[in-house]
Amino acid sequence: MRLPRRIIAVVTPLILALAVAACSGGSGGSGSAKGHITRGGTATMAWVGASPNFIFPLAPATNTNGYNQNLTDPLWPPLVYAGNGGQTAVNPQESLFSSIIYGNGDKTVTIDLKHWNWSDGKPVTSRDFTFVYNLLKATVPNWWLYVPGLFPDGVASVATPDTHTVVLNLTHSYNPAFYTDDVLDNVQILPQHAWDKTSMSGPVGNADETTAGAKAVDAFLQKEGGQMSTFTTNPLWKVVDGPWKLASFASNGAWDYVPNKQYSGPDKPILARMNNVPYTTDDAELNALRSGSSLDVGTLPLNDISQQAVLKSEGYTVVSVPLPAVAEIIPNLYNASVGPLLRQLYIRQALEELINRPQLVSKVYGGYADPGNGPVSVKAFPSWVSPLEKSGGPYPYSPSTATALLKAHGWKVTPNGTTTCQHPGSGASDCGAGITAGQPLSFQLLYSSGAASTAEQEAAIQSSEAQAGVTISLKPEPFNTLASTVGICTASSHPASSCGWQLVAFGYQPNSLYPNGTGFFNTGGYNNLGGYSNPEMDNLINATEYGSSTSAFFAYEDYAARQLPWLWLPLRASLFVYKSNLQGFAPLNPLSGGNNPEAWYYSS
Repeated sequence: MRLPRRIIAVVTPLILALAVAACSGGSGGSGSAKGHITRGGTATMAWVGASPNFIFPLAPATNTNGYNQNLTDPLWPPLVYAGNGGQTAVNPQESLFSSIIYGNGDKTVTIDLKHWNWSDGKPVTSRDFTFVYNLLKATVPNWWLYVPGLFPDGVASVATPDTHTVVLNLTHSYNPAFYTDDVLDNVQILPQHAWDKTSMSGPVGNADETTAGAKAVDAFLQKEGGQMSTFTTNPLWKVVDGPWKLASFASNGAWDYVPNKQYSGPDKPILARMNNVPYTTDDAELNALRSGSSLDVGTLPLNDISQQAVLKSEGYTVVSVPLPAVAEIIPNLYNASVGPLLRQLYIRQALEELINRPQLVSKVYGGYADPGNGPVSVKAFPSWVSPLEKSGGPYPYSPSTATALLKAHGWKVTPNGTTTCQHPGSGASDCGAGITAGQPLSFQLLYSSGAASTAEQEAAIQSSEAQAGVTISLKPEPFNTLASTVGICTASSHPASSCGWQLVAFGYQPNSLYPNGTGFFNTGGYNNLGGYSNPEMDNLINATEYGSSTSAFFAYEDYAARQLPWLWLPLRASLFVYKSNLQGFAPLNPLSGGNNPEAWYYSS
């Protein structure tokens, strides 16, 4: 799955997802040419575990399938393009802005847009920005990337002094690094001149300039955006400003691009076609790679590292990249049966202390993984990692500590059996509010199927949790099913009590350039799938949004590490496999996995 924006997430998410999958979008610039550039040709990329199901970029809160970004970002790139070569930084070449200037104590943002064109020849203008702003303002919180108080909430007014200038007057003074990297990188500029209508046969006008009109336009675009059978035929989706146009979309989720010949950006596609092929399992993908098939790019499962030599002999290159993300198990704090258990911090702590993260890193991922000590990836964001996380985090693996903690809170611990509540109540030595006498520590863990290493990890967690009598039942589901199961329950600030899922592991949740937890752990955040809500956490995250103090960031990070809004897991690296004569794929950008096919070409 793609990682450039905070996206993603589930449901992606995302959820952001997240099975181990290649990521779309990414680093611009083809770098130094190697060998003779052969124009034309077709590259085929494998995707494991899921496929897109929605094409309108402003997807609703109930459909946060991060794989949709893999489809749409090459068609409608974000205003701020994350990832510059091998750096975790904004890519000024691929971004749609010429400059972003903060003034008035960082309460005013002046954005100068590049003089790009849409594929129908019309210019990209500031009116296209206000079109997106008007749609979102009229329909929040029905946007999968919505975070209360940020965009569009935190914008007091928008001015467009000319056709390529946008001025945002904000309600707060924001940290410019945060606002550019984590807010504006979620904003896509869309073609007002083609999409500002309320029906397919209706005229294009300025309906978005009233609240009622904007809602009607959004409802129309949302309806059209979900009709997968018309992704390639609907005239709406033919107007793009990215490097690619959609050529086909199959019922099995495969899709193909051809170059947008009107693309204004720096990297005009050299390939004649880019094919994207889904695989239900990583074994099926690996078999395709080993067979010498037409696959040009894929991923190597970490449990199959021994296959590197075979793949290299087949003409592939293997390269690794750390993921700027967080691997997690998300607890549903509002589940009717186990919510009272999961809302107890000491129970989440015991669950974390029973996860043998060092063993997972070495045995499951062959050492190609971040240790998973807290909410910031040690390998992808070394400058943002606090001393607490560097030292191993607040809850190292310790079954004895977990067992003692449960006993101290009134549980009868039965190793490799069923631990039950012996002392219900809300006292310091009781099980906690809402927990009944005899209630077991038993949970169902949903996870994304298709990746053997994921299944191996969850089985190891199931076994290690049993050391303190915690029963974990495992249920793998295809990613799209998982995203639907969880995502449909998170339209409000927390899951409904009728939401049946208890624990879910998507693989990982991607961060953006500034990994401060916005959207993940703040109340009502777009990827706050389990419903965690804590005023102190909100305040600490706000402090990282409004100021640039490193100590403020570390205060948030350490609080999140200790509070366990999610259970922290090791974060696998991605091992990408690509044909050795395919140039422009590397160097790999941690935010994108290096997938920037407009820069790819075959050498001879």
